[in-house]
Amino acid sequence: MNQATASAAHFFLQLSVILMACGIMRGVMRRIGQPPVIGEMIAGVLLGPSLLGAVAPKLFQSFFPHDSKPVLFSISLLALTLYMFVVGLEFRSDLFQKYFRTALSVSLAGIVAPFIFGGVLALWLCKHGGFFSPLISLPMAVLFMGAAMSITAFPMLARIIKEQGLSGTPAGTISLAAGSFDDVAAWFFLATVLGGISGNPQLVFIALGGGIFYLLFCLLAIRPFMLWLSKSKLRDSEQLALTMVLLTLGAWFTDTIGLYSVFGAFILGMTIPRGGVAEKTAERIGPVTTSILLPVFFTYSGLNTCIGLLNTPLLWMICALVILAAVAGKLCACYGAARFSGQNHVDSLTVASLMNARGLMELILLNIALQAGLISQTLFTILILMAVITTLMAAPFFNASRKLSTNNC
Repeated sequence: MNQATASAAHFFLQLSVILMACGIMRGVMRRIGQPPVIGEMIAGVLLGPSLLGAVAPKLFQSFFPHDSKPVLFSISLLALTLYMFVVGLEFRSDLFQKYFRTALSVSLAGIVAPFIFGGVLALWLCKHGGFFSPLISLPMAVLFMGAAMSITAFPMLARIIKEQGLSGTPAGTISLAAGSFDDVAAWFFLATVLGGISGNPQLVFIALGGGIFYLLFCLLAIRPFMLWLSKSKLRDSEQLALTMVLLTLGAWFTDTIGLYSVFGAFILGMTIPRGGVAEKTAERIGPVTTSILLPVFFTYSGLNTCIGLLNTPLLWMICALVILAAVAGKLCACYGAARFSGQNHVDSLTVASLMNARGLMELILLNIALQAGLISQTLFTILILMAVITTLMAAPFFNASRKLSTNNC
């Protein structure tokens, strides 16, 4: 067996281990009333150095040798690009129209409060050292932590709302609108940090200017083209092929200008007109992406997560502070904003519990930051734990709010 064949065989072994672990953990999470994606997040951590690497290092090395990481990274990048494209396809800009005032209030609260907490934490962490890259300036560190604390698990939030029959209700509509706006703001913060880390004003201009150009091009050129495509006589497979060409070109362009492929994928998906091509594309690539490709991304994230790095009381205290700030910034602020805007206690608690979850969107942001050299593996691990815990909180708080609603009836 030559080296190429051996590498391919080993990849399929890795993939089978990953899919089995994620499948088992999905089943466990369903049994305890948690979203399946939580199981995949936890499975990724368990397959990494935090558990498998600690209790069975030889087995860990045989499954995930260091030289296999580039392959897993490439598959993860493809998974993220396709997934963010699907998220963009499901983005609903019209949701602000009906509950604009409340959604805007909740959204601003869900951005401003976590951003302030994250900024204060960044100032403190920069003084201690060892959490951010020496290349990152203090303002950029503040922006990054603000983005990391402000993001919401928008795709998971949408799934919960649909499964629980909340579509079209005040709580469901407000949560979707506010969550989508929060995520767009968080990605803008991250794009600014990625553009500014070099310290070269020209590169910042290329990144942000190129991003604006790409957005306008998608709105003014791609959107009309997709409208024509949906009405054309081309077969569905041909329409999908053309859409994938646009996606890969968009990912290439945003990677080239320094904004990463996920930005190009999300913006393209967001600008494609609803009806026809958008729905068909999401139906075709969504299941493959979530069931086969994303588990590889979760495992790649897990390989970079090492809970053993938190080996002092100070680091565990910092981890606890990050989690506390994340919960206070989202849960409390969004609940208060919803109540202030005239929503009842039950709907306000429902909105807040959904907005507090970070989920997969946080993992995407953190992996981009780690690959770009913005943060250390220690801070990456702390923020991964924050993402898992805040997402685990979503189901209990959501169920509690629904029970209150039932009791009030």
